[in-house]
Amino acid sequence: MATSGPDRRPAGESDSLVTACGRRISVHGLRLPPAGRPIRRIALDVGRDQGGEPGVWAALTAEGARTLAHLLLAQATLTESGTEDGSQV
Repeated sequence: MATSGPDRRPAGESDSLVTACGRRISVHGLRLPPAGRPIRRIALDVGRDQGGEPGVWAALTAEGARTLAHLLLAQATLTESGTEDGSQV
């Protein structure tokens, strides 16, 4: 994606975006190698805010990442159509 700006990914950075409030959200694979069977997750890292306050992160299963993606897409559709009902998902 060549465009940049609030809530857009910087050119050449397909694993992160910078929000309108200046936080960088990164998404990447996470693999933990315990004995027996490796644990694989999708890491979502919300970086520091503009004031330097620490961010947060979450490790999601593939199913959890798909559910989050579905929820985000549904809210994006509601926001763009102007039909937000004020409910939380």
